Amino acid sequence: MAAPAAAPPAKADRHGGPSRIDLPDGFRPEGIAIGRQPFAYLGSLANGDIYRANLRTGEGRVISESDDDTPAVGLKLDGEGRLWVAGGADGDAKVVSTRTGRELANYDFVGDSTEPSFVNDVVLFKGAAWFTDSERPVLYKVSPVKGRPDKARVRTVPLTGAWDQVPGEFNANGISTTPDGRALLVVQSFTGKLFKVNPRNGHASRVRLGGYTLTNGDGMLRQGRVLYVAQNRDNKVAVIRLTKHGDFGRLVDTLESPGFDVPTTIASYRHSLYLPNARFTTPPTPTTDYWITRVRP
Repeated sequence: MAAPAAAPPAKADRHGGPSRIDLPDGFRPEGIAIGRQPFAYLGSLANGDIYRANLRTGEGRVISESDDDTPAVGLKLDGEGRLWVAGGADGDAKVVSTRTGRELANYDFVGDSTEPSFVNDVVLFKGAAWFTDSERPVLYKVSPVKGRPDKARVRTVPLTGAWDQVPGEFNANGISTTPDGRALLVVQSFTGKLFKVNPRNGHASRVRLGGYTLTNGDGMLRQGRVLYVAQNRDNKVAVIRLTKHGDFGRLVDTLESPGFDVPTTIASYRHSLYLPNARFTTPPTPTTDYWITRVRP
């Protein structure tokens, strides 16, 4: 499949970068990852391609074309320049080199099972990649052996305790870590609840948010004790102040923008947040336009 044309450059604002970065028509973004350099990496729901956008100029290009058109959903960038990419309804994940665009590893989490799966988001935590599955009450832990993703150990961790799985609905979605770095945070999209998960056994406990509900909760980004949660179809970002251990939190702000059209995930560079707009309420076509929106918290 031919790669989509590169998006044109965008006009920078007074903060040094464009507030809107256009993506190729028909790209269908969902996940975003940003490292120390001013480049955002995005995956395509349409065909699994990976796109790199320059945050300063708005220019970009496809750096990796998927061989099998497996969707690319949530993704995270590690310190070795590798992207860990959730594979959606295919029930798998892959690792892609940002330097060469080559696929370094692939993990089939569900095998020959016919039960629905949607591997949705990922966080890097204590030397492993942790993936959520929005159709199954489990997390997938991928532990590289001696830093090699192609030699990784894969473990399925059932979600237990207070976790509430709703049949036929989208469940586990965004994933992050607690401020003390000891546990995982997982948002339940359908119920809007946030859970703290013990990585050793998958036991989940409810994070009390003072009555606030993270309806349509999607990708999350934590900076210190502040947790940003994209509420996709609500077109806003909830700003939650967490306690040290992540057992409690309170809503301190909500971020909105006229540039939001179902923002799904969040990454940051310097003092700005960047969110791709999946536009789930707009029928996707090869000519549908997509973009990243930058906001300042």
